[in-house]
Amino acid sequence: MTTAAPDLLAAIVAATRRIVEIRQAQRPVQTLGRQQVRTPRGDAFEGAVSEANRAGEPRVIAECKRRSPSRGVLRQDYDPAAHARAYAAAGAAAISVLTEPTFFDGSPDHLRAVRATVDIPILRKDFIVSEYQLIEAAALGADAALLIVAALDKSELTSLVQAAARLSLAVLVEVHNREELRRAVDAGARVIGVNSRNLRTLAVHPEVLAEVAAEIPHGVIAVAESGIRTRDDIARLSAAGYHAFLVGERLITQPDPGIALQELRGA
Repeated sequence: MTTAAPDLLAAIVAATRRIVEIRQAQRPVQTLGRQQVRTPRGDAFEGAVSEANRAGEPRVIAECKRRSPSRGVLRQDYDPAAHARAYAAAGAAAISVLTEPTFFDGSPDHLRAVRATVDIPILRKDFIVSEYQLIEAAALGADAALLIVAALDKSELTSLVQAAARLSLAVLVEVHNREELRRAVDAGARVIGVNSRNLRTLAVHPEVLAEVAAEIPHGVIAVAESGIRTRDDIARLSAAGYHAFLVGERLITQPDPGIALQELRGA
């Protein structure tokens, strides 16, 4: 008798739903509304990951992430504000901040600190399962939020895309295969990220990026995620149709993440 491999995504989503219940009880929506000091610039996020750079340099969403389930702690001296400052100086199009606490050692406070440090668009990268988290993202200073198709059913995905629009948040809708791509398009996604890492098993399948890119509709902003390590990777994926690239572990594990980003961009 074989034992099924653990479903990491299901475990993270279940933990997230419980954590959100606790946070919502401690800090209701009305409280979040009073704490919000700026309107999210979702349009600025979309522009940053789609508009061509005059010098032809690639658009990179540089990620602040302390830990990953696949590799454990990525950086002992993790300082999201300092890393974000270095990324911005190195020409990042936007900053992605992990706020999931249980599996990634993230915190909403990390996003708040980054917002106080940089002016470029910020993506809240978490496992968004409720409108409360979108309202929270806006209050923290995010301009965009991640929605993972594999973590949501059809009605949840559509509802969250619409809720984000009401809040002026952009959404990066993450897919892993053609079927999820169709669901993202049907939900009205304007920015679609293709992740070559299977979130259930953590295995990386680079071929997914080319397979799915070929079917992304014209007019949709395409973002490649996971497994991007060199300028050659970016050149190859640009040729496949990607407009921007979300890079985390490749940068955050380097002695100087800002210099690593400059090298990756060829700046």
